[in-house]
Amino acid sequence: MTEIKEKWTELADIKDELAARDWFMGTSGNLAIKVNNAPIEFLVTASGKDKKKRTAEDFLLVDAAGKPVEKTHLKPSAETLLHCAVYSKTTAGCSLHVHTVANNVISELYGDDGKIDFQGQELIKAFGMWEEDALLSIPIIPNYADIPRLALEFGQHLGTDKGAVLIRNHGITVWGKDGFEAKKLLEACEFLFQYQLTLNQMYSK
Repeated sequence: MTEIKEKWTELADIKDELAARDWFMGTSGNLAIKVNNAPIEFLVTASGKDKKKRTAEDFLLVDAAGKPVEKTHLKPSAETLLHCAVYSKTTAGCSLHVHTVANNVISELYGDDGKIDFQGQELIKAFGMWEEDALLSIPIIPNYADIPRLALEFGQHLGTDKGAVLIRNHGITVWGKDGFEAKKLLEACEFLFQYQLTLNQMYSK
């Protein structure tokens, strides 16, 4: 029980930080943090909640299939299966999914390429890439309305224990060993997206 309370507080603190940046427009986005490894159980945001407010019903505990562990009137986020894929295929302890204007526009601009690459940018070091010629490639997958199909496609890009995937015209999902790392990766991605959009705008003049 203590572990759940600690993880709850950790996730709630992350939610507060991201909400302060307006990254949960229209109740969009969802967050998850692993509580147990065997069996896999994790806290995930409840569907349809105002994420700018902090309440006792912000999260619920679900199992490896995304089903509530205990009886509750709360409904897991529609995209809980993405988090299920993260915890079944990696050792990550936290995964975050947000919709921002920047990541949506980037996903549309580079969606036909199936990825966006960043090289020579300081913030790719957040992904542990310290080599001078390191290349960060973020996959962009189709925005399937069928969530199981989306989760299946998303799962094809979970080859590492920390990373990021863009869903075209939808949002980004990042995952890392814990809440701190996942938030760091999300912040780095959003910086890179804003940088690329600003650069594109300069070159278009």
